[in-house]
Amino acid sequence: MLHIVRTNSDNKDFKDLVNQLDNYLAIVDGEEHDFYNQYNNIDVLKHVVMAYSDKTPVGCGAFKEFDKNSVEIKRMYTNPKYRGQGVASKILNALEIWSHELGYKSCVLETGIRQVEAVGFYKKNNYATIPNFEPYKNVENSLCFRKVLKK
Repeated sequence: MLHIVRTNSDNKDFKDLVNQLDNYLAIVDGEEHDFYNQYNNIDVLKHVVMAYSDKTPVGCGAFKEFDKNSVEIKRMYTNPKYRGQGVASKILNALEIWSHELGYKSCVLETGIRQVEAVGFYKKNNYATIPNFEPYKNVENSLCFRKVLKK
């Protein structure tokens, strides 16, 4: 059974999953990995959601303030063994609910065009493509998305 836990970036399970994510992204992003990686420090993340199957950490996501009305979704990852089971959707939904509770009106995010599954996932979850925001403004391999949260 899947359960969701709110935590922060000090969570050891979160750190372990982020290491798995970074290893994956180093392969997918190739020589651009260092550019992207500089914007993914987890020590600034105070709002982290973990998904557990029994006591096993299977997925994570986080957000940080983007501007006074929006948060930026960061560090979304699901262990490959648990993909296709709705884990990522539950994490994303929990992040959206939490950010809405804190008074934010929308969520933005960046993902790479090479992460085809991620692009499809965000579109499926009603995220609309927007012009790339800083620091991704002129980065060809970046796609930025936004979703207005329901009232």
